Amino acid sequence: MGVHEERRGRIQTVRGLIEPEELGPTLMHEHVLWDVTRPEVRARCGADDEVEIRLDTVWEINRRSILDFGNQRNHDRGVALAELVRLKESGGSAVVDLSNFGLDPDPEGLRQLSEESGVHVIQGAGYYVDEYMPEDVKAQSVDELAAEMIAQVDEGCWGTSVRAGIIGEIGCMWPLRPFERKSLEAAALAQQATGASINVHPGRHADAPAEIIELLARAGADVERVVISHIDRTFFSTGEVLRLADTGCVIEYDFFGVETSYYWFADADLPTDYMRLAYIRALIEHGHGERIVISHDICTRTRLVAHGGHGYGHIVRNVVPLMRKKGFTEHEIDTILVRTPRRLLTFGG
Repeated sequence: MGVHEERRGRIQTVRGLIEPEELGPTLMHEHVLWDVTRPEVRARCGADDEVEIRLDTVWEINRRSILDFGNQRNHDRGVALAELVRLKESGGSAVVDLSNFGLDPDPEGLRQLSEESGVHVIQGAGYYVDEYMPEDVKAQSVDELAAEMIAQVDEGCWGTSVRAGIIGEIGCMWPLRPFERKSLEAAALAQQATGASINVHPGRHADAPAEIIELLARAGADVERVVISHIDRTFFSTGEVLRLADTGCVIEYDFFGVETSYYWFADADLPTDYMRLAYIRALIEHGHGERIVISHDICTRTRLVAHGGHGYGHIVRNVVPLMRKKGFTEHEIDTILVRTPRRLLTFGG
């Protein structure tokens, strides 16, 4: 039996293949061991410049989010383990870690954390945005990029035996850079070869998601197995969200726990958790209930419980009760947190 046949109809975690029924409430976009430090921050800072997170500084550091050196990374396995244990104790089952090339992934670390916490962890394959890529990677062809993604799913990621279970987050900026176009086309080819779903980080422009879906569809991707991330900071009207959902892709609200309207990257008013649920209710009412996933996209230390944040357990612990209070049915909640993640993470063939 070949690798692909063994994988078909199952979910590939960092510890190996599992049956879909083993996956409970799942966070579809997180970072557990990562470094998303922006190149310009890295260029102007040294080890001595790492920010100190204290009770009297955490709020302001969290508000700035990406500007303080050291806040954008965590490779402390002890901290990560405690965070995953809290998730497990809150009722969470699985985390998709989309820290791929460019974000300093640690697949073997994830495997250790999964073994010790009992939380299923799924590793993402592929490449982040252009500005995080070295020149030799940018110069690669579509076929070369696709071959690497396929190998990450079939054989292991970045020199390890840990196999990826999803392609992404494929990083895109606005407008799309040439490398990002190649990376998207490569992701479509890798999806066809492996049966994995794709997660895309779109550029910060309202036209970016539709352009990405069109490009992926032309390249042969199964759009119904494509997740568009960060809808929270991309669309600010129900009509825009519904038009994207009409393409058949999956809508991901992944800023849950970010309860400030201030957006550190752009002049945009972020929604609150209440407002996110209102958008999700509109999607459900328009027939898109099976095209929604949610998460926190934790990529700063100050969003971890260890540093004064909400942690990975926030959705299960706080948002699910809020959903019930706002009239979401158990079937709707289960679809968003369990059924749709199972569908997306189960390999096709």
